[in-house]
Amino acid sequence: MRNTARWAATLGLTATAVCGPLTGAALAEPAAAPSALYAPSALVLTLGHGDSAITATPERAVTLTCAPTSSGTHPAAAAACAELRGADGDFDALTGRADTLCTKEYDPVVITVDGVWRGQRVSYERTFANECVKSSHGTSFFTF
Repeated sequence: MRNTARWAATLGLTATAVCGPLTGAALAEPAAAPSALYAPSALVLTLGHGDSAITATPERAVTLTCAPTSSGTHPAAAAACAELRGADGDFDALTGRADTLCTKEYDPVVITVDGVWRGQRVSYERTFANECVKSSHGTSFFTF
């Protein structure tokens, strides 16, 4: 009987030693949420009148989140995100439309973009000659 008890204790300790580390996986933290699979893309866009962001007073500001879904206070968030994805995050690549006619009036408009695009910090400033020229660049990103 003592041999049986000794064998049972030995088998129990061996099983605990071998299988114990395997049970740790069940105690691990749950898998990350699907949204954690995307690098963050969240931007704040501001608009002001003046020659540069230093001299211009911000008049409007909108938020734009592009990952995992398009959202924010930008009036055309989905279209703006699609446009920016198409330009691979290059704000200078958002070119003007050829079918827009604007006056030569000089009333500078400054756009600033600050935030994170695909996990990388971005800061951008661009001055347009007037509101019409600003609105003609890109189809929706600068239109807010």
